Amino acid sequence: MVLQRHGGQKIAVVMVGLPARGKTFVARKLQRYLSWLGYSTLWVNVGDYRRARAGAQQPAEYFAPDNEATREEREGFAMAALDDLLAWFKKDGEVGIYDATNADRTRRDIIRKECSAAGVGVLFVETICDDPKIIDANVRRNKLGLPDYAGMSADDAFRDFRGRIAQYERTYRPVEDEEGSYVKVVDAGRQVISNRIEGYLSSRLAFFLMQIRPTERAILLSRHGESEFNLADRIGGDAPLTERGRKYAEALANFVRERPIEPVVWTSTLQRTVATAAAIGHETESLRALDEIDAGVCDGLTYEEIKAQWPEEFASRAGNKFRYRYPRGESYADVILRLDPVIVELEGLRSPVLIVAHQAVLRALYGYLMGKPQDECPYLQVPLHTVIQLTPTETGYDEERFLLPV
Repeated sequence: MVLQRHGGQKIAVVMVGLPARGKTFVARKLQRYLSWLGYSTLWVNVGDYRRARAGAQQPAEYFAPDNEATREEREGFAMAALDDLLAWFKKDGEVGIYDATNADRTRRDIIRKECSAAGVGVLFVETICDDPKIIDANVRRNKLGLPDYAGMSADDAFRDFRGRIAQYERTYRPVEDEEGSYVKVVDAGRQVISNRIEGYLSSRLAFFLMQIRPTERAILLSRHGESEFNLADRIGGDAPLTERGRKYAEALANFVRERPIEPVVWTSTLQRTVATAAAIGHETESLRALDEIDAGVCDGLTYEEIKAQWPEEFASRAGNKFRYRYPRGESYADVILRLDPVIVELEGLRSPVLIVAHQAVLRALYGYLMGKPQDECPYLQVPLHTVIQLTPTETGYDEERFLLPV
């Protein structure tokens, strides 16, 4: 694993909150972050169990707490999801994310009791929002496209979902101090409140939750323009751009100017990324954490030269590209570890951002943003002279790629 384990702590992150408060958004952020860091992580959503077993299109009255015909059924779905999560913990799972409203105290007490019996700690993560404008926007943006409302007009679906919220409001009780460890995210991150956060992993999760903000801003990823080392198939180094690389810098600047955004621009400290971003004309921030993977004693060599001079190293890298560390250099696992602060800062940004960096670094960043397993990162496609635009959704990112002419 990338991170050192601290006492084998197993945690169930139990989401709490009324519908359309951003629970799934937060849950999926946590899942991607922890998986990217190397923790065995599972997300289960009780709504998915309901849709699979009872059908998707259930009216608001289905969720009424005094609906005797459906209450036991809904509790059964919740317990089935919890049972599956606890069974997964027995197979060396580390962090399980239990995504549901969990709005009433009785349900939360059952969850905490079952987890305790299985040797699993509980961290409640409650999302709170009372701003009707934010709630209505969340419903229209994220809920009307659910399978629950297939074939229904937007206005009818909106009214039904508001009715569903009203049913949950009848029994909703916020998490209280005596219930144990919790983090409350208020008004989309305006305020974060924590209680009884104990242990390394819980503390790390609480810190991450303090940073994330729901936002519609785009993230643009681009490698530097072609460098002289690219032409020679050499790795690492600090080579200048070629003529084609300089043309890409101009094409990238035009691409940014033509869009209705003015992004924050981050580069590495190496000249090929700084030169690529310079033509945009914006102030840039150069971050050492975005520098290319350190090739150690192999820096400046071609892969054919590495194979000839260091045959054992060449074979080791081919055998496990993610964990292979160049002599006196880095592995992809090391790159992820040094990118952690970049991810935390990126999650807190509300403005669009353009990151001009290097292949290995962008593979790791793209892997995080798109929820890819760690061992896939070294093989992700991040070609030269291409802008990858990622636009947030409730559960991840929509992706577009633009190959710019040079």
